[in-house]
Amino acid sequence: MNGRRTQVAKYVIADVLGSAAAWTLFFAYRKLYLDPIKAGYEVPLTWDGNYFKGLVLVPLFWFGLYTLVGGYSEVYRRFRTKELGQTLLVSLFGVLVIFFVLLLDDEVPSTKYHYRSFIALFILQFGITFPLRFLITSATVRKVHDRRIGFNTILVGGNEQALAIYHEIEGMKKSPGNRFIGFVNVNGGDQLLATVGQPRLGKWHELRQIIITHSVEEVIIAVDSGEHEHMSRIMNELEGSGVRIKVIPDMYDILSGSVKMTSIFGTPLIAVNPEIMPAWQFSLKRMTDVTVSTIALIILSPLFLVLGLLVKWSSKGPVFFQQERIGWHGRPFWIIKFRSMVCGAESNGPQLSSASDPRITPIGRWMRRTRMDELPQFWNVLKGEMSLVGPRPERQFFIDAITEMAPHYRHLHKVRPGITSWGQVKFGYAENVEQMIRRLKYDILYIENMSLAVDLKILAYTVLIILKGDGK
Repeated sequence: MNGRRTQVAKYVIADVLGSAAAWTLFFAYRKLYLDPIKAGYEVPLTWDGNYFKGLVLVPLFWFGLYTLVGGYSEVYRRFRTKELGQTLLVSLFGVLVIFFVLLLDDEVPSTKYHYRSFIALFILQFGITFPLRFLITSATVRKVHDRRIGFNTILVGGNEQALAIYHEIEGMKKSPGNRFIGFVNVNGGDQLLATVGQPRLGKWHELRQIIITHSVEEVIIAVDSGEHEHMSRIMNELEGSGVRIKVIPDMYDILSGSVKMTSIFGTPLIAVNPEIMPAWQFSLKRMTDVTVSTIALIILSPLFLVLGLLVKWSSKGPVFFQQERIGWHGRPFWIIKFRSMVCGAESNGPQLSSASDPRITPIGRWMRRTRMDELPQFWNVLKGEMSLVGPRPERQFFIDAITEMAPHYRHLHKVRPGITSWGQVKFGYAENVEQMIRRLKYDILYIENMSLAVDLKILAYTVLIILKGDGK
């Protein structure tokens, strides 16, 4: 962990110092070359207040931009071609922002002045920061290839395929970074890896505990991709573990284009993409959550007061209802809603409600149709426990019941739960476990197609449901 922090610090220091140097040279370039063109006479180089403001704000801007796009994540798994492409795009976008915010309103004799400013700043920014990042990344890549840096890896399966892939990776002159620590068998007979000194760590259904115990970072599944039953169970067991998952392909997988190579010298494996959305979209989604929730809590405070009085008038008990739900990465949190049922509604244990449920109060029935009971969850969103859009969180009691029939429910814990969801918009409230499972497919579809555009569509339909009051 400390090594990763040090590595992140190297990138941060390189970006801050590089952007500060680029800003200093750009400021001098404008004073010594461009300003004389504008003024018609020599302009002395003076380091004024604008320079020192920029010296503080500009590096902070670049640090924030690299953070937003994931420039400080997976620091041991970066490669040089990705560094080139990412730095090029970030530099272009960042210079555009600085240009329009700081430079465009300058009084200039011609537009050539603006073009020269933009090109100069881009060349300086990219020309200084990319070599620094390239040197750091190259040094890391060499350490990975030389096996000085490695990622604890286990093989699922001990058959001929597993043995072959083990020998292939171990025999590489340039290591891809896999540090094999053992294998997990799928059936009693697949234990060939034990013959080459790899310890058996357990069975496939013990994967989650094995990953935690041995700090596993990568799992290679050596099961025939045609064995869908085994593959599905293993993938469900790995869901939410945070490890990188790779699958040994067969020729059909290769011909169908499933195998994507990132290294010329790497082993052909199907990498199960861990990124649901690009890092910058995740950051923007969280920023949107915080901004909208803050505004909503302020603007809707008079409505909160009115709804609170109506709840209090409707039946005895507290205004708000809190209940433990399971959220992101399987962590429990307390969801908050306007109380829509009578007190003690679950005195006989966890129950789902129905359209004609006598426990629902008159004002509660209206709030459920219009989704008004969910409004206090803006507070959960602000705290980072929920998002505006995401699968609805459930109680552990019902999660256990669902996973018995649909183990892939664990996929929902990849993301923060939401105030509204695709399943909620399409299906509404579920009255039993069977309906919860039917609604599950919409939430899985959301995760597999997750994007800011999809979020906007779901939010738009949610607003329509609120305005029409026809929520199910």
